[in-house]
Amino acid sequence: MFDWLIVGAGFAGATLAERLASVRGERVAIIDRREHVGGNAFDERDAAGILMHRYGPHIFHTNSDQVFAHLSRFTRWRAYEHRVLARLADGRLVPMPINRTTVNRLHDLSLTTEGEVEAFFASRAEHVPEIRSSEDVVVSRVGRELYETFFRGYTRKQWGLDPSELDKSVTARVPTRNSNDDRYFTDTHQFMPLHGYTAMFGRMLDHPNITVLTGTDYRAVRDSLPHRRLIWTGPVDEFFGHRHGRLPYRSLRFRHETLDREWFQPVGTVNYPGEEVPFTRISEYKHLTGQVHPQTTITTEYPAAEGDPYYPVPRPENAALYKRYEALADAVPDVWFVGRLATYRYYNMDQVVAQALATFRRIEAEVPPRAANDGRFLAAAGE
Repeated sequence: MFDWLIVGAGFAGATLAERLASVRGERVAIIDRREHVGGNAFDERDAAGILMHRYGPHIFHTNSDQVFAHLSRFTRWRAYEHRVLARLADGRLVPMPINRTTVNRLHDLSLTTEGEVEAFFASRAEHVPEIRSSEDVVVSRVGRELYETFFRGYTRKQWGLDPSELDKSVTARVPTRNSNDDRYFTDTHQFMPLHGYTAMFGRMLDHPNITVLTGTDYRAVRDSLPHRRLIWTGPVDEFFGHRHGRLPYRSLRFRHETLDREWFQPVGTVNYPGEEVPFTRISEYKHLTGQVHPQTTITTEYPAAEGDPYYPVPRPENAALYKRYEALADAVPDVWFVGRLATYRYYNMDQVVAQALATFRRIEAEVPPRAANDGRFLAAAGE
C-alpha cells in the first residue's frame, strides 16, 4: 500500500514525490509512461557523447529564491545566460527579443539612448483601443513592421493560428527592450544543472520511500498498484476520459543532428521567424552545457498539431472548456492536479516547481501525515 501514487515524473511529480517522502516520511510510487524520468526536461548523451535534450532546449531561469534554493539541494549549477538571434529571410542575424541593436541593424540607425529607442517605438506603434490578442500586444508597442518581421510568421508556425486569434499572453511573454541587453531572460537566477537535468531528477527521486516505475501507463496499474491518494500531472481532460471533449494542445517534432564541426551557430538558439521555412528554431547544446567536444549536436523544432501535448493553446474557448474540467477536478476527493498539462497553463519550469511546492504546503495543511492515521489506514486496507 502506497500513501501516494504520482502520475508523471517531470518537475511537478518529482518535486512532490521528494517532499512527501522526505518531509512526511510517506511511501510514494511515481510512474511515467515514458521510459525515463524528467519529463520534457530529460537530457542524455547521444551517440557522439554530447549532452543534449531529447525534447528541445530547456534553460532554467527564475526570480524565485525559494525555487532556486529548493532545486539547489539536488544539483550544482553552471552559470548560463541564454541569448537568441533571429535569422531573417535575407540572412541577417539580429538579437531577439527586439532591442536597441535590433532596431539599429534593421533600419541602419545609430540610436544610443533608451529614450531614442522609445521614441522610435512610439513613432511606429498603432493605437489599439482594447488589447485582446497577441497581435494587439505587439503592434500597439512597436508597430506593424516589426510585428510582421518577428512575430506573425513565427506565431503562425508555432501555434497554427494567426496572432490575431491568440490570447494576448502569448506574445506578452516576449518583451521588447530599449537597451542593448541581448539576454533572452533577465531573471535573478540563470543557470543550467551542472551535470544535466536527468542527474538532478535522479537525486530528487533517490529516496528509500520512493518507488520509480517508468514505461508504465496509469491505466495499466491504477487498480493493481494500491494507493491512498493520487497526484495527476498529465492532461486533465485525459484523466476524465475527455468527457467534455479534448482540450487543444500544440505539439513538436524534433530533428536531432550531430555535425562533424565544433560549432554550428554563434548562440544557443537561432529563431527562424519567416514562413519561408517550416521550422521555428535551431538550438545548439554545447552553448548551454559548456561541454568541450570536437563535434556539435543541434535540434531543429517543427511545430505540429498532433503528437505529445506540449503547449496549452491560449484561446478564450479553450479556457472555458478547461473551466469545466477544473470543476470536475475540484470535486474529486484525494486527487491533486498539478503541472502545465493538469492545470492547462503555459508554465515555465520554475513556475511548475513553485506550484508543486505550494501544493505540498496545501497537503501539509489539509492531510494528516500517515503516522497519525496508521490505525485507520491499516484497518481500511484489511492489514
